[in-house]
Amino acid sequence: MKNKKSEKGFSLIELLIVMVIIGMLASLVGPKMFSKVGKSKQKSAKAQISMLETSLDMYRLDMGKYPTTDQGLAALRVKPDDNENWDGPYLPKEVPMDPWGNPYQYESPSEHGDFQIIANGADGTEGGEGEDQDIVSWKDLAKE
Repeated sequence: MKNKKSEKGFSLIELLIVMVIIGMLASLVGPKMFSKVGKSKQKSAKAQISMLETSLDMYRLDMGKYPTTDQGLAALRVKPDDNENWDGPYLPKEVPMDPWGNPYQYESPSEHGDFQIIANGADGTEGGEGEDQDIVSWKDLAKE
């Protein structure tokens, strides 16, 4: 017959101490990790805008001009009716949504050059600071 005191295992107190330690670590590390999510979405938006710019440049090489605002970024996937020089699709997949789930805004011509592409940030509206800041094709995110 075995003595119950010789059985191995963790006591309730030991388990509670481990849970408290894990909770304390999560409360210290969690906020730092979640603060990086906003910046990573901004960097992802800038990378997607750069990919769209490259596709627009390939479109312009074939068509002689960028798609109009009315044609939009969809012209990178679907042949416009007005030109036989289209040699697309210029994107391997559908035009992506921005990292916040909103469509990119495209305008051509624009006040910032031949075209502009805008992601309105976390708030989905024009302007803002921090995570709500607009990501635009004519500014370098790294310099801000």
